[in-house]
Amino acid sequence: MQAALDTLRHVFGYDAFRGAQGEIVAHVAGGGDALVLMPTGGGKSLCYQLPALLREGTAIVVSPLIALMQDQVEALRQLGVRAAFLNSSLDAGAALAVERAFSAGELDLLYVAPERLLTPRFLSLMDQARLALFAIDEAHCVSQWGHDFRPEYRQLTLLHERWPDVPRIALTATADAPTRREIVERLKLEEAQEFVSSFDRRNITYTVVAKQEARRQLLEFLSSRRGQSGIVYCLSRRKVEQTAEALSEKGIVALPYHAGLDSQVRAEHQRRFLREDGIVMCATIAFGMGIDKPDVRFVAHLDLPKSMEGYYQETGRAGRDGDPADAWMSYGLGDAVLLQRMIEEGDSGEDRKRLERRKLDALIGFCESTSCRRQSLLGYFGESHPGACGRCDNCISPPQSWDGTVAAQKALSCVYRTGQRFGAAHVIDVLRGAETQKIQQFGHERLSTYGVGKDLDAKQWRSVMRQLVAGGWLQVDVEGHGALRLTSESAALLKGERTLTLRAEAERLPKARREARASQGTAAMDDEATVRFDALRAWRASVAREQNVPAYVIFHDATLRQIALAEPTDLDALATISGVGATKLERYGSAVLEALSSAEA
Repeated sequence: MQAALDTLRHVFGYDAFRGAQGEIVAHVAGGGDALVLMPTGGGKSLCYQLPALLREGTAIVVSPLIALMQDQVEALRQLGVRAAFLNSSLDAGAALAVERAFSAGELDLLYVAPERLLTPRFLSLMDQARLALFAIDEAHCVSQWGHDFRPEYRQLTLLHERWPDVPRIALTATADAPTRREIVERLKLEEAQEFVSSFDRRNITYTVVAKQEARRQLLEFLSSRRGQSGIVYCLSRRKVEQTAEALSEKGIVALPYHAGLDSQVRAEHQRRFLREDGIVMCATIAFGMGIDKPDVRFVAHLDLPKSMEGYYQETGRAGRDGDPADAWMSYGLGDAVLLQRMIEEGDSGEDRKRLERRKLDALIGFCESTSCRRQSLLGYFGESHPGACGRCDNCISPPQSWDGTVAAQKALSCVYRTGQRFGAAHVIDVLRGAETQKIQQFGHERLSTYGVGKDLDAKQWRSVMRQLVAGGWLQVDVEGHGALRLTSESAALLKGERTLTLRAEAERLPKARREARASQGTAAMDDEATVRFDALRAWRASVAREQNVPAYVIFHDATLRQIALAEPTDLDALATISGVGATKLERYGSAVLEALSSAEA
């Protein structure tokens, strides 16, 4: 452990391990196999990078993510570590040079895509090399029931079969209990020690709002976050482009990203997001996996994700540096209907569809919950939490509830009397006594439920309908174009045998309170420290441009903030700052001190 701590300080610039990192490093460095479940931003990479430096030979890191490989290799090189990657982004000459360095024992870590690793050529190269360990990143990709199945991962069992004495460490941030069991089974990790860290990202504030005018709601959310880097997820390519355009018109630097864009455009937009401050990326889920940018301050969902795993993974791209970050989502019944239709119209088998329905139901339940969001989210992954986290909308502004039994009976009765053939919008029109052409066409103004719901406005009725669907009192008939239908549970409510408490629609927060929440928990810096911090960021940006690397591989914001607060006056003092290792001190120390001095001039 002393050797591990010395290397941690000398190379990475940290004085102590976080959580279970120390145990994992000692176990793998000693030759043991490990399965590591740790949240995004929890420090998974260090769990194999440090043992790679402690053991003889080259560590092979299997990753499906080109962007992550490139970022991590660049970050390691900044630390003086001999690292390289092999993937489709390299031309033949560059790939050959990496292979030669590997064969000559000149690399500490080599990142490889699974497709490349499984080729006879690369397997032959590994036969001739000294191997320190195998790290299998994004291990949930092995599960066919997971949210990101990659068939090549199924073949990674050959690593243990062919090199049984080389330790393996499999790592993931998103795996429920069934996925964990499948990882163990598929990768033959029955003898591996499991290290399960808390899935709780304490620095993230979770907020879910009822979708009304989603783009306006998004702009309100962003109003106090201008200049921050963030990601806005949309379900469709068209919506991605429209949202990016709308944000740009409001003076926000926003870029679109989806699979339909030209590959060069995608690459340029990703490059700008990684290398520039304050970029907002509007994207489908095609963007984000493997994005190692630590200072993403928010992730916003304009549409419902497909599962709790997807939501957790996507929101986990915010706040990887440990500073306060936001996960914001707008949700409406239409989102659920659209995703249900996508499930039913998909070409997967019935077992898979049943699983996807369950996952969607869990996410809808999370959205409609009146309890602590963090408690609900962690509970999905089998982790208990006492609730009242103080960093979710339900804890910060506890939702009001009301006896919705009569309203639910009116809604269910109206769905029944209109023939269970119509969606929520038409049913609400009937309940509120609207005079629409559709109501007249079907004669629904003659129904006994016509106009019985005038006591609630359309917004309140939409909330009632959403909660009835989420609670299983109504179901959406996807084949019937989103028509609402009664369920087996409906009768008890209609007969008055059950009562129902519903969540009240939240009122909009006053601007002052929204801004207070947006700045909640940010690190305290006075005006002078802020000037120093800004000067350090400007210096970092200049160096990053010269080297054509993301700014955060030079130093994280958290490190620059500590420097700005500590005001070191010499290299010895700078060396005590967390995140300043020996190589970075030698490479950048004098320039950092000069930037500090200039800021105070």
